[in-house]
Amino acid sequence: MGPGQAMVTTPDGRTPAEVDPDGRAARPSRRPGRWHRMAAALRAVPVPLALIAMTALAGEVLGRVYAGPLLPRLVAGAAFGSVLVSVAARRLPSWLVAPLSVLAMAGWTAWSMRQAAVLAGLPGSLADVTVDAARNGIPRLLTAMIPIEPTPDTVLVPLVATWLAGLTGAEVALRAGRVLAGYLPPVLLYAGALYVVGPNAAPALWPTVVFVAIAALGLVASARPGPDARAALDVGMAPALRAAVRIRLAAGAAFGTGIVVGLVAAIGPTVVAQVDGRPVDPRRYVEPPQVETLDENPLVRISGWALHPEQELLRVRTDRPDGVPAPGAAASPGTDHTGPAADLPRGDGVRIRLAVLSDYDGVTWRVGATYRNAGRILPTATPAPGSTVETVRQEITIGELSGRLLPAVATPREVSGARVAYDPSTGTLIRPEGLAPGLRYTVTSDRERPDENLLAIANVPAGDPVARVLRVADGVPEPLRRLAAQLAEENGAPYARATAVEQFLAEHYRLVADAPSGHAYPNLAFFLFGPRNAGGQRGTSEQFAAAFAVLGRLTGLPTRVVVGFESTGDGPVRAGAAYAWPEVLFDGLGWVPFDPLPRPDEEPRPVEEDFRPVPDDPPPSEAPEPTVQPTAAPEPAAAADRPTEDRDVPTPVLVGGGAGGLLLLVGAVLLTLLAMRRALTRGRLERGDPGERIAGAWREVTDALRLAGQPVGADLAATEVAVRARHAFEPTRPGAAATSPGGHGVAAGIDELADLLNQVGFAPSTVTGEQAVQAKGIAQAYVDSLRATRSRWRRLLWSIHPGPLRWR
Repeated sequence: MGPGQAMVTTPDGRTPAEVDPDGRAARPSRRPGRWHRMAAALRAVPVPLALIAMTALAGEVLGRVYAGPLLPRLVAGAAFGSVLVSVAARRLPSWLVAPLSVLAMAGWTAWSMRQAAVLAGLPGSLADVTVDAARNGIPRLLTAMIPIEPTPDTVLVPLVATWLAGLTGAEVALRAGRVLAGYLPPVLLYAGALYVVGPNAAPALWPTVVFVAIAALGLVASARPGPDARAALDVGMAPALRAAVRIRLAAGAAFGTGIVVGLVAAIGPTVVAQVDGRPVDPRRYVEPPQVETLDENPLVRISGWALHPEQELLRVRTDRPDGVPAPGAAASPGTDHTGPAADLPRGDGVRIRLAVLSDYDGVTWRVGATYRNAGRILPTATPAPGSTVETVRQEITIGELSGRLLPAVATPREVSGARVAYDPSTGTLIRPEGLAPGLRYTVTSDRERPDENLLAIANVPAGDPVARVLRVADGVPEPLRRLAAQLAEENGAPYARATAVEQFLAEHYRLVADAPSGHAYPNLAFFLFGPRNAGGQRGTSEQFAAAFAVLGRLTGLPTRVVVGFESTGDGPVRAGAAYAWPEVLFDGLGWVPFDPLPRPDEEPRPVEEDFRPVPDDPPPSEAPEPTVQPTAAPEPAAAADRPTEDRDVPTPVLVGGGAGGLLLLVGAVLLTLLAMRRALTRGRLERGDPGERIAGAWREVTDALRLAGQPVGADLAATEVAVRARHAFEPTRPGAAATSPGGHGVAAGIDELADLLNQVGFAPSTVTGEQAVQAKGIAQAYVDSLRATRSRWRRLLWSIHPGPLRWR
């Protein structure tokens, strides 16, 4: 209609456009109204909700190895916040969404760090705690004791990973409209959570089913066209063309379904066969906190402490429970200590434990514990029936005590003021950063006293579970075997044998402070049978405890040696208070301490009065008759037609979920390999003494040569390896060494690293921290230069190659 022309209408007021050619009224035009906008908004809700739920489910799966509900709640908040930011900023330019989301992530992470730090009672400012968590988050997460306490260093990585997965998934699914591609980050996050949990929790079957169901519902909701889209398909298209389009869409859907079914049929049986298999535990690839060489056998430190008895090692303040007498109120010099040792065998007070030594090879007693990073709350042990449990709370301040072993009353259940690692099998603590003068921490322990009336009839365990504490190394001197046989001859019950060994040592040997250290078989033989005028039959608590433990194992008792201090409960603990005592494991009662030390007011009797040497060959009349050992009966063959176990879950669910999970797990494995490789490099270059760090730098160089396809043999000297390292640039590209970062100059620095390695091997005490830093710089520069000479594909695979994790 041109300007100035009047609008032509029908008699009923409608325009010709609203009337069909045959005179029928046309469908009125639709304009967006409130209900229309509401319907569109409702259609846009399912995908964000699906992304939030899928991402939050990863926190539920990971929370199965955490203590308390804090981690799943924080992960759910991160999932909601990351998707909500993307939804709220959907009208903003795409380049602006990521910075806004990162700022929101920083705020949520800071608030979460504060909540976790307050809950764990960690000292220090929020900035220091966050920086420490960012530096050590991954290794501490993989070395933490299960259940993992939600501390800043164990929740930071899950929070950041969840937020980034939610942000990426929301941007791809909502802004780009690629819903299926947007599901990939939550799927990888979920697979990573399953991998981190590994075999440490029950299979996450139903969470996985819910995860798949939510993903399917989101796809269905996003794929359903709206009314306008359906109308557009019907209007303006000839019937024949419309039928052809529908046939083509149906054929494509059938073809895609056939491919999916074929893949499931091809790989489904393999995946289902792995359902009952044990998952791989990624914690085995990360080295847990270790004790120093000084702490591996603290038994040898007793002699040195005895020579300087006034040295203040620590200071203790004890909160005593009601009803516990003050020091010295219940004990007298004439108290009979026969039988199991009380909490303090030589007077009333508190026994503070430092280390538990369970492994003995005939030369040295060693700790042999596996420590895991722990939070403030430690796992609680079930007390033995009939035992008395007292709660002891101590504030301990470290003085001149060195090493990493952390003193505490057995058995600790809560520690605040220090970051610790804990071994549940021995109930001992270490501080991975090492002890320092002035370190103050508070430890609450459950001190258990067994029912002495049950000891006389208690048995001792046997078999593989206690083989470690029953093992007797080869080379036992014959007099030790004869003495053990004599002590067990008239004492059949385990407790009677333990008491006999305890009384024999207490009555025949002298406790002195100036005895030389040593508890190998020859040292123990001289302590037990050496002449008195030559220094035999006298020793420190080191020899008494070690002799009891060896004689006990020879009589069939599971034993171990404990090193600690005796304290009145308040005041300084000096070096003269350090001593060792043995413990015996009884069924149903746990580890019971014994006191083989002599009484101060008793003169020891000569060993010859009670030890009767047995002749090498028994008389013919007493020679034992040969016995025939019964042969083990063959195990019955398994029936071929044994029915398979019924499964609670239908096979199609397992096949479908397993096939999809297998395809999506590859990305999680690659990310895990990258994190583990970086943790390995950081551990080699930054942890341990200077000698260990130099050796770690050398291992980085040799691994790099192996990754570059030029491995070096173990029989080559360091200088020979350095020669090969200098020529490693030449075979790849002419001039690569000159154009790569560092070039020949970097390769020449390998000679300096080889010299430092030789210095570590021949003069380890002369290595300094500055040399370790120099070795780190040489190794990093060389590895970067050598990697730069590789092709682009090999450079991509370099950082995720699993070889360095298993090469020795």
